Amino acid sequence: MIEKNIKDDFLDLFYNDLCNEALENNNTLNLFTLKVKNNAFSYDELINELGNKLCYFALSRKQVDELKQADKFNDLVKKAKAKLKHHADNEGELGEILLYCLLESHLNAPKILTKLELKTNSNDYVKGADGVHLLKLSDTDYQIVLGESKLNSDISKGVYEAFGSISKFLKSTSKLEFEIDLINSELVKEAYDQTTYEMLKRIIIPSAKEDDTYLDYSFGIFLGFDIPITDDESKLSNSDFRKNIREKIKKEVLKAKNSLNHQLKKSDYTGYQFYIYVIPFSDLQNKRKHIIEKIVE
Repeated sequence: MIEKNIKDDFLDLFYNDLCNEALENNNTLNLFTLKVKNNAFSYDELINELGNKLCYFALSRKQVDELKQADKFNDLVKKAKAKLKHHADNEGELGEILLYCLLESHLNAPKILTKLELKTNSNDYVKGADGVHLLKLSDTDYQIVLGESKLNSDISKGVYEAFGSISKFLKSTSKLEFEIDLINSELVKEAYDQTTYEMLKRIIIPSAKEDDTYLDYSFGIFLGFDIPITDDESKLSNSDFRKNIREKIKKEVLKAKNSLNHQLKKSDYTGYQFYIYVIPFSDLQNKRKHIIEKIVE
């Protein structure tokens, strides 16, 4: 199997305030709230950690390995940062990075490729899923996890947008074929030797003649939304603020379960597994650009 680069300790940045919350059709929801200190989210810790992990998200494993072996660590950092759009125009790449980190660290599904690593410059537009990951369920059963991230101040609108994108994807045979071809063509970049490559190819493109390996498609969804913090709330004691904001966020996300379950009941999604991750932000519109700006400094 491919090694994951985002380890379990990435999750130490967050409170897992809803852990594998049950949704319709055996799907799950996880709410990760960024640690709180001094009545604010610990964005400085998040920025530092994402900066440390950016190269694994933005570049192929083979490219990262080659640059490390050549002691070209400065090139490694520069090449990774150059993939990101300028922060002033960057609306969605933060969500893509966070989804990648959560699928690797929490779901234990290492990436095959990300949309970002296919870009030849920061202004490129690459169609397809935000990321593609491989999840091992058993020695014989695997899933390709296709990533879809949405950052919207209103979490219910984010749900609608995410499932709208997935619906279009599933209704387009050409898009699914494109993703399969892309996975096949890019796979060699994620394997360090021929044996690993052949093993992964057998898993990802199984033959019906080989009844010992089964592959299905699933979806990983990231939803970032805005949680307003009032002046009165910000003046609470540290302990009261922490308790108050976590409960407030949890209530908002639980309300959004109705929107999620409404989508998951649709016949379009029968047979597909969904892994849904939610992270709240204060002042989302500005914070998502600020975080990207600080990562590439």
